[in-house]
Amino acid sequence: MDNLYYYNQGRAVPEEAKKEIRGGRLSGKTDINPVWRIKKLTELFGPCGIGWYYKSVREWLEAYGNSIAAFVKIELYVKVDGEWSMPIQGTGGSMFVEIQKGAPYVSDECYKMATTDAISVACKQLGIGADVYWKKDGSKYGKDEGNEKPAQSQKDDEERKALLEELSRMLSGTEYGWNSVLKTYKVDAVESLTKLQIKDCISKMKRGLIKKES
Repeated sequence: MDNLYYYNQGRAVPEEAKKEIRGGRLSGKTDINPVWRIKKLTELFGPCGIGWYYKSVREWLEAYGNSIAAFVKIELYVKVDGEWSMPIQGTGGSMFVEIQKGAPYVSDECYKMATTDAISVACKQLGIGADVYWKKDGSKYGKDEGNEKPAQSQKDDEERKALLEELSRMLSGTEYGWNSVLKTYKVDAVESLTKLQIKDCISKMKRGLIKKES
């Protein structure tokens, strides 16, 4: 079987499964109907639980200020020629608590939406919906063509770098070092810290929750 068989079978997304995002920072990008992904997985591998399945391996919340985001990490498995694949990982997120019109809004579907997002990430690695992500300015993540780095990604990298520098300055002269930060947020390296986690740590230090050395 051609190595690109499943990629090519799943890459095209019908127009009825695509929707332009209107409003917010993703305005103008393309959203793919999650049910279409389920249909495509079923077409390629068989019914859920027989030809493919996923399992949640981690669910967690991350807070920054008055906002809280929910994250889910999954492992997707597909059966090819009677054998199950290695786990195909995907991590997705959704807001649990966010401020809307000056008041907190709590979503009781945050983990469900985060799981849907995680499935989409795993499916992308199989090439499912690839034409949307490959097309210039065609996905919610920006430009993915060639070696050009998405503008949003570049901005995120710059913001994260600035936050790390700020946190590093604040940690200087405290008993709360980088090892403690990593332990608090349960990650193995500074590079694994998310922007939300870095902001949360900075916020705690500014509020005096982490005391400086006298």
